[in-house]
Amino acid sequence: MKFSISLPTCFEGVMYPIPFVDPADFVRLARSCEKLGYHSVWGNDHITTQKYVSDLFPGKPPNFYDVMTVLSFCAAATTTLKVGTAVAIPPMRDPFWLAKQAATIDQLSAGRLILGVGVGAYREEFEAWAPRISSTAQRGEMLDEGIALMRRLFTETRVTHQGKYYACRDMEMFPKPAQNPFALWVGGHNLANVERAAQVGTGWLPGWRPWPELEERIKSLKARAAELGRDPAAIEVAPQFSLTIAKTAEEAERRYMASGLVHHRKSLAYTGRDLSKQVVANLVGSPDLLREKVAGLARIGVDHACALMIPADSIAEFEDQMEWFAKAVISPSA
Repeated sequence: MKFSISLPTCFEGVMYPIPFVDPADFVRLARSCEKLGYHSVWGNDHITTQKYVSDLFPGKPPNFYDVMTVLSFCAAATTTLKVGTAVAIPPMRDPFWLAKQAATIDQLSAGRLILGVGVGAYREEFEAWAPRISSTAQRGEMLDEGIALMRRLFTETRVTHQGKYYACRDMEMFPKPAQNPFALWVGGHNLANVERAAQVGTGWLPGWRPWPELEERIKSLKARAAELGRDPAAIEVAPQFSLTIAKTAEEAERRYMASGLVHHRKSLAYTGRDLSKQVVANLVGSPDLLREKVAGLARIGVDHACALMIPADSIAEFEDQMEWFAKAVISPSA
């Protein structure tokens, strides 16, 4: 199984204290991940502070670093490590420029970018960013149209498009991505995103779910891909879990439940996830328990424990958890 780390590009306040990360931390963390054997580093995408974060940290706005810029620095500072977005939000980004950025990073990194896309967890950000259209726009429609448009820009010489949200005439975009096909992953765990991944994704990047539900959706994804004439094995199944490792399972659970990540989970309760399952369904536990969990995830069809989120009170704690997991689970005999 592959393993990767979620960098704290836009997680101050959301799950970490404010302040948490310094700009120089990103490249250092990426280089460390490459040495420790992680497959990739990822970043999340927010544009403005969420209300619950403002309430938790009054008068202390978080630093949200642009994910594409951070990933370009990380790719430039490494040689084999892949970089990815978990996830970029096309409804809050111009799809033409997102495609241009993605193709450029992919070329400069010799094909090491994975572009994960989704609608965004918080509609309030979209409403703040696009007040003129937020009352009528459907972000799912914007995502579908944006994906279709970017896929054409990645492969066609010239593109003319007249859609509900986007339009262009005789657009020529070069260079194309280095990868062919380009690594375009669909984020999100709901059934609409299972369908999107089956239709167009080279990967599926859901949030954590209770394992029986995750297993069911993996089966649905593969069956639907086969119905569409695609090779199900060509779609990487890469759920995003949170990670807390400790000497005992009890200590790991205590640390996890005391972390800022719990506030983040509660803010996303509208997605329907059963929060009573968040410890057992995530990579929370002792080294032995985590190795058991990884084996169990492999059995239900998970290819990649992707963009692991590490609850921590400091970058030093974040790095300690990252190193401990690598040595205990990724390369336990090293």
